[in-house]
Amino acid sequence: MNLKERLDKQLEARKQNQSYRTLTLSENLIDFISNDYLGLARSPELAYLINSQNERTHKNGSTGSRLLSGNSALTESTEAQLCKIFASEGSLIFNSGYSANLAVLSSIPQRGDTIIYDELAHASIKDGIRLSLAKRLSFRHNNLKDLEQKIISAEGNVFIAVESAYSMDGDFCPLQELVQLSQKYDSHIILDEAHTTGLIGASGGGLAVKLGLEKDVLVRIYTFGKAMGIHGACVACDNYLKEYLINFARPFIYTTALSPHSILSISNAFSYLEKHESLQRRIEDQVKLFNKLFTNKIGDQLKRPACDHPIQAIIIPGNDQVKAAARHLQLSGYDVRPILSPTVKVGEERLRICLHTFNSDDDISGLINSLANLI
Repeated sequence: MNLKERLDKQLEARKQNQSYRTLTLSENLIDFISNDYLGLARSPELAYLINSQNERTHKNGSTGSRLLSGNSALTESTEAQLCKIFASEGSLIFNSGYSANLAVLSSIPQRGDTIIYDELAHASIKDGIRLSLAKRLSFRHNNLKDLEQKIISAEGNVFIAVESAYSMDGDFCPLQELVQLSQKYDSHIILDEAHTTGLIGASGGGLAVKLGLEKDVLVRIYTFGKAMGIHGACVACDNYLKEYLINFARPFIYTTALSPHSILSISNAFSYLEKHESLQRRIEDQVKLFNKLFTNKIGDQLKRPACDHPIQAIIIPGNDQVKAAARHLQLSGYDVRPILSPTVKVGEERLRICLHTFNSDDDISGLINSLANLI
């Protein structure tokens, strides 16, 4: 079988099981799909701050990797700003959360070590683990007993890779218990804060900062393309780990650095959030409203993992069925997309609903009414 035949066969299989992916545009629909939880991606005030400062840089790009021509005083001062927000000794900016996870997991754990990761961890965590020479094991989602058994059987330095909030169900990891377990067995936590960055904690410092556990986590990865409404990411860690990543993390060493505009976006987005922390309270209110209306109008007639995160999942098994449900909501004016297998397990296909500060009470009520019509 030649290359084209093989690729055609794989694509046809996706079409047959209704899991074929295509790019689409959202037109005149109410946003219930983006990760722009705090509305910063559409904030004209933030855009003005970023663009007005960018005009003074006289640079369109960084011109190279950080180790060559791409470093700048602006980048270093922004990293110092992030250290204060994330209560860390050091921080290192990356082009995306994906590349940051690849960097950390492919370079810090070594041959003879063991990485134990939550089975529902993001693809970037799993891909970073695949690049590592360490042994890898998964544990059942948020199951501390299963994790403990895996730790007991592990070898070398043990790393526990988890997310503060998971992107499909919106549920949080039991971080306090994870810290206790890691200390009991002298293991190290690698925490992906993608879906808590900006959303919780003072100045958007995430789950570890909110719980006062930042010193008990070896490495934290923060992503800025979600609640912060911009792009990029950073690793928060001790200075010795920062120096290690600069020397050994290939996704950092061999990547062109972020542009001055991107760095200014990071700095200004966090400065803006510090002055508008009411946005965090606003999104909490919208989540409470969604949960209240769902309970009152739908109850247990539609299955969902109830949570207090802006990510709300409605389980509708079957790729055909969940696509039809999403189409119904879209025709009603709401941008909600289906999550298909194999992205999630067969039988756990779902509508993934994201709530935002800019969704009005009427928007949320209308969405609940449309969901009720699926019953």
